[in-house]
Amino acid sequence: MSLVLILLAVIAFIVIATSKFKLHPFLTLIFASFIAAFAYGLPSAEIAKTIATGFGGILGYIGLVIVLGTIIGTILEKSGAAITMADFVIKVLGKRFPTLTMSIIGYIVSIPVFCDSGFVILNSLKQSMANRMQVSSVAMSVALATGLYATHTFVPPTPGPIAAAGNLGLESNLGLVIFIGVFVAATAALAGTLWANRFKNVEPDGEGAEELKSKVEDFEKLKATYGKLPSPTRAFAPIFIPILLICFGSIANFPTAPIGEGFAFELFAFFGQPVNALLVGLLLSLFLLKADDKSKEFSERITQALTVAAPILLITGAGGAFGAVLKAADIGTVIGTSLSALGIGIFMPFIVAAALKSAQGSSTVALVATSALVAPMLGDIGLASDMGRVLTVMAIGAGAMTVSHANDSFFWVVTQFSRMSVKQAYKAQTMATLIQGLTAMTLVYILSLILL
Repeated sequence: MSLVLILLAVIAFIVIATSKFKLHPFLTLIFASFIAAFAYGLPSAEIAKTIATGFGGILGYIGLVIVLGTIIGTILEKSGAAITMADFVIKVLGKRFPTLTMSIIGYIVSIPVFCDSGFVILNSLKQSMANRMQVSSVAMSVALATGLYATHTFVPPTPGPIAAAGNLGLESNLGLVIFIGVFVAATAALAGTLWANRFKNVEPDGEGAEELKSKVEDFEKLKATYGKLPSPTRAFAPIFIPILLICFGSIANFPTAPIGEGFAFELFAFFGQPVNALLVGLLLSLFLLKADDKSKEFSERITQALTVAAPILLITGAGGAFGAVLKAADIGTVIGTSLSALGIGIFMPFIVAAALKSAQGSSTVALVATSALVAPMLGDIGLASDMGRVLTVMAIGAGAMTVSHANDSFFWVVTQFSRMSVKQAYKAQTMATLIQGLTAMTLVYILSLILL
């Protein structure tokens, strides 16, 4: 019982340090690793080595994937490819179901682009569609935000799900994570859209709300700032071809050997590895560069991407260090046995992630910290199989979206750009993320009954 109390105290430290004292999650997780190591009585001579090994171990593979994915996302964002994607979805789906269309746009764009950036980029499109189709901008904002949020927490190569998959030993099986993640994320996005529809006739009540109705042309002006936009093929290729390659690589490695063991197998197995697949995506993204001096522009995009990726890499590595300490302390066996007796199984990672998300605001931190925490316990709660690990990532993702409120930067991006008051944003956006999380977790539980 003392082992459990120590763990609860360490989790409380992480929550209080990040939420109340605003300590950076990287330092918080490193401090938590040392606290846990001393509290669990690890040999003092081995503590630093255990933490360093855990830090480097997770970044040795996943770090490259995070960096490559972030560079691709930055190029897509800066080149106007996200605008092209949005235009293409509107042309395909039409304007009959505006909130659903807006949600699908967010769902697609947030696979390579962070949800905060995605909302800023697409805000004027959202407002333009709301004005033209006479739908409340509140409904359209929630539909866009929840669509962005869904793939942000469930679908690699977004850094949070990738880091969680790495912590749970799924580095070479990201295709399965993507396959299940796309399905779970779609369900979460649909739940968000249905909630958004409740606000179709509700106008924003925050400061500057009246100004929104006069901004119909803003999206066209935004498009003009990008110059000539890339074609849909060039816009979609850098993200969807790597995803397809990763999925084909997973299929090639099925025990039943569906494509044999010859040249085709070697080809798909090679390009299906996430690092190789994302390198292909990076090469495809070079066609989106516009400057006369493309090498200079490419260098600038890499610099911008590394600025974004650096804190994520540090947090991911610190999460790996925390997980290594817990593994060395063999806490998983004790807690796993206790949780098995309680019978909450797949709900445990959801509850922990939801608590961390609600307390400190970052979905990425919740995904990294929770996956590091539960990794040593999977065997004891019956989730050690590949599918069990994948569903654990999904459960953590569901918790990591429950809920977005005032300590989450995404909440403020949605609130300020939509001109909603904080009270209205809690009713519309925060409740939407609660419904998304609970819906996604319900689906994950059903999948666990079927697949495990």
